Parts: sequence; C-alpha cells; structure tokens
Amino acid sequence: MTSSRSLHDGWSVRVGSGPAPEHITSVAVPASVPGVVHLDLLAAGLIPDPYLDDNESALAWIGLVDWRYETTFTFDADEALDEGQVSASARHDLVFDGLDTVATVLLNGQTVAETANQHRTYRVDVTSALVAGENTLRVDFRSPVRYANEQSVILGVRQRPYPLPYDAIRKSACSFGWDWGIKTATSGIWKPVRLESWSVARLAAVRPQVIDADAGIVEVSIEVERAGDGPVTVSVEVGGATASAELAGEETSTKVTVTVANAHLWWPVGYGEQPLYDLTVRLEASGVSLDEAHRRIGFRTVEWDSAPDADGTPFTLKVNGTPVFVKGANWIPDDAFPVRVDRARYERRLRQARDANLNLIRVWGGGIYEQDDFYDLADELGLLTWQDFLFACAAYAEEEPLRSEVEAEARDNVTRIGHHASLVLLTGNNENLWGYEDWGWKLRLDGKTWGAYYYYDLLPSIVSALAPTVPYAPGSPFSPEPAGAIQRFGEDPRVRSAAHPNSERHGTMHIWDLWNQKDWPHYRDYTPRFVAEFGWQGPPTWSTLTRAISDNPLTPESPGMIVHQKAMEGNVKLTNGLIPHYRLPEDMETWHWAMQLNQANAISTALEHFRSHAPHTAGAIMWQLNDCWPVTSWAAIDGDEHPKPLFYALRNAFAPRALTIQPREGGFVAVVLNDTADAWSGQLRITRRAYDGAVISEHFESVDVAARANATVQVPDAAARPGDAASELLVAELDSIRGLWFFGEPRDSALEQPHVSVEATDHADGVEITLTAHNLVREATLLVDKIEPHAVADEGLVTLLPGESTTILVRGITAAQATDISQPGILRSANQLVAS
Repeated sequence: MTSSRSLHDGWSVRVGSGPAPEHITSVAVPASVPGVVHLDLLAAGLIPDPYLDDNESALAWIGLVDWRYETTFTFDADEALDEGQVSASARHDLVFDGLDTVATVLLNGQTVAETANQHRTYRVDVTSALVAGENTLRVDFRSPVRYANEQSVILGVRQRPYPLPYDAIRKSACSFGWDWGIKTATSGIWKPVRLESWSVARLAAVRPQVIDADAGIVEVSIEVERAGDGPVTVSVEVGGATASAELAGEETSTKVTVTVANAHLWWPVGYGEQPLYDLTVRLEASGVSLDEAHRRIGFRTVEWDSAPDADGTPFTLKVNGTPVFVKGANWIPDDAFPVRVDRARYERRLRQARDANLNLIRVWGGGIYEQDDFYDLADELGLLTWQDFLFACAAYAEEEPLRSEVEAEARDNVTRIGHHASLVLLTGNNENLWGYEDWGWKLRLDGKTWGAYYYYDLLPSIVSALAPTVPYAPGSPFSPEPAGAIQRFGEDPRVRSAAHPNSERHGTMHIWDLWNQKDWPHYRDYTPRFVAEFGWQGPPTWSTLTRAISDNPLTPESPGMIVHQKAMEGNVKLTNGLIPHYRLPEDMETWHWAMQLNQANAISTALEHFRSHAPHTAGAIMWQLNDCWPVTSWAAIDGDEHPKPLFYALRNAFAPRALTIQPREGGFVAVVLNDTADAWSGQLRITRRAYDGAVISEHFESVDVAARANATVQVPDAAARPGDAASELLVAELDSIRGLWFFGEPRDSALEQPHVSVEATDHADGVEITLTAHNLVREATLLVDKIEPHAVADEGLVTLLPGESTTILVRGITAAQATDISQPGILRSANQLVAS
C-alpha cells in the first residue's frame, strides 16, 4: 500500500525580507501547518487580532513581506513502504494540498518546486533529494502583494473594481479585500503536507460519474501513475456490486462500470432522502495491494432546462426529472483565514442554511474551492451546490503563465469535487461577462484578452472530459442562446449569446441597482427567469459589533464602524434605503435595529415577489449567507456565526408553505405557495382589518393548490381598498399560515408603542418565551445575543395582531437570564421605530 506521513510538526516561520517591524524581523515564530503567517504571529502575541478596530491597517505590512517556513524530519527508506511492497521501484513524493501562494520549496537545500497558485495541489518526486536521517524542508513565500503588482505590469493592467491586482495572481481574490472583506494578503502552507511513499503504481485520479441513476450505473474513470511497467488491476466496489479492469504494460488509464441493483435516488432537501453510497477503488499488482481511494456518491440526474419559451429563456433546475424551485444563498469563505474553518464549523453553517429553508448554496467565484468537508456535508444535508470557477468581477489575462495555472487548478478541482451528488452547476465566472459588456472594459482593454477563452473553451472542455454529468454555464449572470438568434451579442466573437448577459428575460440575472440606486420595493419591477444575486446591507448582531469595535462613543460614523463598513458609500445607502420606510433613529442601538430590520424587509419583499412568480422565475439566490469577519454586510449570518434578523426573513419567505399578498396590475392578489409533495386545499380567508384587530371586510375562497405549485387569488375590491391606509392592513390566511400587506409605510402609519406581555418557561433546550400582544406588534424579534452572545431564538420577525400570542424557543440562556427579554432593547419591533 501507498504509505503516507504528515509533515505538520516542528515548523517555524520568520521574515525573509520586507518591511516587517524590528521586533519581528529577528524572531523565528512557531508555525502551525496547515496555517498562515497571520495566525502564527497572532498566536505568538506579536500582532493584535486583525479583526478588531483598525488593526487591519496596522497589519498591512504582512502582505508586503517574504516569509520563510522551515522544519526538519527524519527519513528511513526501509520504513517508508509497507511490508510486502517492492522497494526497488520505490518513489517518495512530497505532496502539498495547498500553498498560499507564490513559493519556492527546498529539500535539503535543493529546489524541488516553484509554485504560484493557491488553488492547486502539488506532488513532487523527491526520491533523489531525500537523505537517510534528518532532512530539512523549507518553503519560501514571496509577498503576494508585490508579486501581483509585478505580474499586472508583465501581463498588462486589466479592469477590476479594487486597487490590488488580484486578477494577476491565482489567489483568493477577496484576500486582497472586498466590499465586505478585510485585506489579509495571506501567506502560508494552508493545507496539509505529507510525504507519500509507493512502489510499482499508485492511483493518480479517481472520478466516479453516475451515468444512469435509475439503473444504478456508475462509471469510474481511473488514472494510474507508474514506477514500473508490469500489469496492474483496478477494482471498484459500491453498494455491494464490484467490477474490475486490468491495465497492461504502459497503460495508465481505464474506465470501470459498476451497476448497483435497486439504487435509491438522492434528492435535495425537501424533495426526498439523501442516500449515499461508499465507493472504493483498489489497485493491485501480483496480488499485492498498492493503493486505495474512497468516494461517496449519490444516484441522481441533474439538468438546467433552458429551452426557449414565449417569455424568453428559462433557467429551471431539474433533479431526477423534477423541477426544483431554487431557494439559495451565496457563500463566501467563512473566515478571512479559511484554515480556521473545520468540519464542525462547516456543519454549523450549512445546518443554519438548511434551517433557513435554503436548498442551494452558490460558492462565489472570488473566494476558494471549499474543502472536501463542505461538499461531503452538502451531500449529507441535501443542500445543492453551485460552484463558480475562481474568476470574479475582473478581466483576466489569457496569456502564460496564468493560462497553464488556470487549466491545472480547474483539472485539480473538477477531479476533486465532480463526483458529489450535491453539485448541480459549475460556472465559469462571477459577473465577468456582464462586466465586459457594461462596465467600460472594451474601451480600456483595447484588444487585450479578458477571459473569454477560459469561460467558453477551456473550462467547458475540462468539465466535459472530467465530470460530464455536471452542467456548466459560462458565467453568472448568463443568458443562454435564445431561439432564432442571428448574431452574437457584443464584439468578441467568442461570446456565444445574442442576449445581454444580465437580461431579465434570459437565463440568470444579478440585481444590484436596487441597493446601489433605488429603493427596495422596486424589486417588484423585475420578473427574472432566475436571479442569482441580489442583496441589502445590515450591521452584524450587537454582540459581534461591540466585540470587534471599541469606539467610545460608538456611532454609525465612528472610526471603527467605518473600518468595518467596506461598501462604497455604504452608510449613505443604508440611510437612503431606510428613510422611505422608517425615520432615522438618533441613538446607536435603535439605529442598529432599524438597519437590521430594513435589511430583512428588503429581502423579504424580494423573495416573496420572486417566489410568487414561479415557475416563470425558477429560483432566487440572495447575497449572502455568511460573513468572513465582523462587518456590516449583506450577510444573514454574521462573522461570529450569529443569525441576523435577515436569517428569519429567509426562513419565513422560503417556508415550504407560505402565503404572500402582492400588488399586481388591477389590484392585489393573494398567492398561495406550496413547495411540498402534497396538494394544499382549504378555505382561504382574506380580511381587511384595522390595527385594533377589527374586521372591516371579509372574503372566503376555496383553493386547491397542487404539489410544487402556486395558486393566485384576486383580492376583492372591498378588501383591497383601505378606508385609512395608515391604520389598516390586509390579512390572507389558510390553515395556520398567513400573509400580510400593510397599506402604508411604517413611518406614515398609526403603529403605537408595543404593549407585550412576556412569559418564560424552562425547556430542555433552553427557555420558551411566550409573547402576548395587547396591540398590533409588527415584526417582533428577540435580540437575545445581547443577553448571551451565542444565544439564539428559533423564530423572529413575528407580527402579532391584538390578543395573539406566540412562543419562541431561545437556546443558550437560563430562566434567570430570560427576565431581561422584556427590555425594549432586546424585545424589538417595528413599532419602536415609528411610535413616539
């Protein structure tokens, strides 16, 4: 068998050259591997926490420094291979799963590798460089900032939204800063490193693809690396079925097909179960086991229906032939130092996503290809994944050395993740097709390459060869070729669509003019076929904010707040987006709540509108699920892992069964949303009510909503026309589910100060809080992190009519602490932003 020995111990890191402070220049710091230099310096007490106050600026020098990592290890050739293997053909490989980023690797003073790609793996034959006894392994990292600047000059400056040329280096784009992200410009051995010893042959690549889910047929492509030329046998076992093939002489690749009897289909969450099958590939020669590889697969089919219709070009996901309305969120690295994200943290985040009724996570193209644990957990939880290739918001050179690096990283990562049942789309880039058309690139590029070769030629060819059952799209947003197209859109002949890449009528769309220029009710101006990005900002939870920022006084514009607000004119847009709906509060805690609530209102409005237009609109992926540090951003879950009110907005709007009242031409409609496998029938009750609860108008209508369908009911004029818009609302109810429409904006309404009774009861998982409203209370939310930072309420944004009660489970607090919940800074509502 191939033997593997991790090389994670005994590392130190020190300054190679660059503008480091004097007290660090002469110090060898203990280094964690996997890790990055920031975390080593932090652990040694040599730098402050980069996430606090304005430490980001104080630590900018780290990205300008060359760093040297070094360790020693012992080697004994006789012990390196398992007993029974042929040592005469022994190979010893140094394997790095990830180096961040531009590095020279030296073993015993001999250069064995030079790297320039964070997203690749590296395997180097070091048999001739190893010595018996002690060996010295060194990795010298170049400053990523200086390297990127140099390469941008060599390759030619190209368009991007931020100053540092992240497009000129194959490194996580957001590590150079984003409009929600801290600048880190990390260096380090950020993934595992090991010494692998083997003889005769090893498994170089294993790529299972389910080619017939109903029949249980899986085809496994296998590549073998050899240290000899004798025959070898590969065998595949999955679900109790086996098959094998022999590779003779110099053969290095084969395909093995296995049929699993009675294979159960894998389904996304909400559509069925997620059965997974362990698949094992074994490599043998002359009865001796040489190597093994293990994967988990699920039997499912996936396609995106883009057959043109009367309204344009849809983009409808089908899993196992069943249309799936996509309820999604965009994903960024969960920590600005991704090495800190382990399996447990992935699981916490993805379970939060599922608890918010999401069924798809889009891994955005400015971050990283996530670790195996991310995709494994998505398979287990039934969360669909959409993975961008790592190109974001910039023009990218197609010349060397980037061209070869892009191909190598794509092959590495498609091979690694292409078998996952959850993976339903690989996408060429984020917003680059759109940028080429609308952001002034053509003039400034003046004929330079910008990435079209990658998106239209290289990447689809790699996906087709290595993961042929995984769909591919050239970009997001992207318009598939509509029927009857007679010319290409744009001036580059490689752009293969006659439609604008961000067309409302075709394919996927990103909607950002709302946040940047308009008020959020204008989401209803759009009926896209599929919306892959849209968002609204809000601050993190209060406990996260006050942990990270020590300003005194703390105000929306105090220095630390501005450091932790990365969006261009972010606070101006927050204010402009609030004032049409609520008055701007004067005190900081109320400002914080107002901006959080307005964020939730904006996304609720968008999601309910988009969902009400299904199946014309086939899905919505909000920006963004998570944060990578404490920051004001578009996230639903902040950098300390705490849910913001937006989390409850997602959960409510994406509920399997929901009701929404929507304005349409000719009046209001109540839309019954049924994303379950069962029909939903009953008496729909529509009432117009006064804020005191009195019923002014009442209407009943029988509805019968098919599984996975919507039903639209016209609201009668008697209900739709308010007598006093400031003090009346529409209510639609079916069973215990309801939708609301307030005729007036909160700031112009007759909302009074909330009068709520609070009762706390011990529960095995925390404390149950029963709220009873004695007047209309709009969007009551418990900000329990103010009591205990990791406390979480299982519901939020609850509107109660007079006399109604609701019970909310709060985890992470005691009954004694629950006495604080009735405080107006913890029990929050929209009323507090309106009533004097």
